[in-house]
Amino acid sequence: MIRYIAKRLGISILVLLLGSLLLFVLTINSGDPLSDLRESNAPNRDNLIAQRINYMGLNKPWYERYWDWLTGASKCLIGQCELGLDRKGQSVNAMVVTAAGSTLRLVVLATLLAIIIGVTLGIVTAIRQYSGFDYAVTFMAFVFFSLPVFWFAVLLKHYAAIEFNNWIKEAQFSPWTMVIVAAVAAFILMAAIGGEWKRRLINFAVAFVVFGGALFYFDAVTWFRRPSIGLPIFAVVALALAALIIGMTAGFGNKHVRNAVGTTAVIGIVGYGLMRGTLMTNPSWVLLAICLLVGIAIALVSGWVFGGFSRKQAMTSSFLWAVLASLLAMGDLLLSNWSKYLKDQPRPIPTIGSQTPNYDSTFWNHAIDNLTHLALPTVVLTLVSIAAYTRYTRASMLDVLNQDYIRTARSKGISERKVITKHAFRNSLIPLATIVAFDFAGLIGGAVITETVFGWQGMGQLFNVGLNEVDPAPVMAFFLVTGTAAVLMNMLADIAYAFLDPRIAR
Repeated sequence: MIRYIAKRLGISILVLLLGSLLLFVLTINSGDPLSDLRESNAPNRDNLIAQRINYMGLNKPWYERYWDWLTGASKCLIGQCELGLDRKGQSVNAMVVTAAGSTLRLVVLATLLAIIIGVTLGIVTAIRQYSGFDYAVTFMAFVFFSLPVFWFAVLLKHYAAIEFNNWIKEAQFSPWTMVIVAAVAAFILMAAIGGEWKRRLINFAVAFVVFGGALFYFDAVTWFRRPSIGLPIFAVVALALAALIIGMTAGFGNKHVRNAVGTTAVIGIVGYGLMRGTLMTNPSWVLLAICLLVGIAIALVSGWVFGGFSRKQAMTSSFLWAVLASLLAMGDLLLSNWSKYLKDQPRPIPTIGSQTPNYDSTFWNHAIDNLTHLALPTVVLTLVSIAAYTRYTRASMLDVLNQDYIRTARSKGISERKVITKHAFRNSLIPLATIVAFDFAGLIGGAVITETVFGWQGMGQLFNVGLNEVDPAPVMAFFLVTGTAAVLMNMLADIAYAFLDPRIAR
């Protein structure tokens, strides 16, 4: 394995070197970096030209300029990057820190959401092969995959931002809107559950009444302007989440896992109830991180104490509940502060920028502000990526489900839940390990377009500005961050592939 990893690392470094050389040569030969100054009538034009030549090193041969950049970039290995100056004399290091933070925040979140949603849909469609739900998910996946990113982004800016901001002033539904939304949601749920037509009609009717009643209630209390989950509902959902995790991992017959997850859930709900109106009023990211770590520690200890012979499974299930319940609590706190944010920002969904400039408010208002700026570009990148994960997961699952050992497991009386989660899905991860890396690299490339449409000050803008101004320093900084991330993800995918299937590393 060590030899295999060393080989992949060497190939990755060679790819980065050749790619950086090619990009540098193409950039410096794409135009004249002094063209705007040559046409200028400024009295100090000659001084400006000399200054820019000095900043960009235009008085040196191209290979010496590339070597200077490569020498400075190589110092990143010891944490002392020297990426030079742009043509205005500004430090590229400072520009990269801000831009990389914005882009990676966007790409990482979009990748995680695409993996979770896409893999889940892929598993369900594989289990429900050739059903109406399978056909519908497949159709929608290809639709989103085929959408041009810039066009889809513009549509979202209009309907999910401008129109939503107009609607949120009153936050009321018309009767026909409630009927249509409830019918569509009930139809989707009916298709996902499946079954005989009689069962489907019953499910549709029940879901229609539930969704319609919920929308009527939300409309009556203007919930969308003053939303909140509340502690009682949080407790109910958290307990339901615990039951779901137990059922999906070990089953209710395993008292060790049941006791471990149940204990973690009770401690978590009580702890959240005590902190919700005190420590969580205006916390910090450090405090939230500490609370998360404490919750995870309690989950692991609970799994260790109550796990018995299922200790590993109990610890894993308790850990999963702690993470998901923490996200649920975070959502409750954000929703509880939504009405306060609306007072500061009457039009809450922005169409441009990664944050509101010079915005001074509470911790939760800043968190909501960052999330609202992140929402639309994340939706664009996520929906474009879901198609690949859905189709690859479906194909891999179907291939595994037709294997002899799956039929053997079923013939031995193993429950379908264990067949799917422990045998089929686990062995279908090998192809997924490969596409995660390619998708991450593709999202970084796609983020250039998305950031341009939404006006994000990220790596995309850094690349565009550098390319338009024939300035290699910002362009090479873009390559250093995004290229390294893409190559690193591909290398990690190769390692994960070899770990999942040891025969590859031989």
